[in-house]
Amino acid sequence: METIVTDTSANAETIDVRMLVPAQRHAKIFELVAALTPGGAFVLVNDHDPKPLYYQLEAEYPGQFSWTYLEAGPQVWRVEIGKKAKAA
Repeated sequence: METIVTDTSANAETIDVRMLVPAQRHAKIFELVAALTPGGAFVLVNDHDPKPLYYQLEAEYPGQFSWTYLEAGPQVWRVEIGKKAKAA
């Protein structure tokens, strides 16, 4: 059974992790971030503010990614996460 819904909109894949068990979410998101090519991005859809994830990504990939809130709750959070072009 597929637990992640993806579609393509505004040149960024949308990844909806709300169907994943919370313990699996960060692992999947880190996998997606690691696979990003410079200049690439995806939109993360979550059921809570993923701000702690931002701090984890910044610790793992300092200065290498962008983080832009597209929607900030209260039911759904959408964040565009991208790999900066200079972060090859």
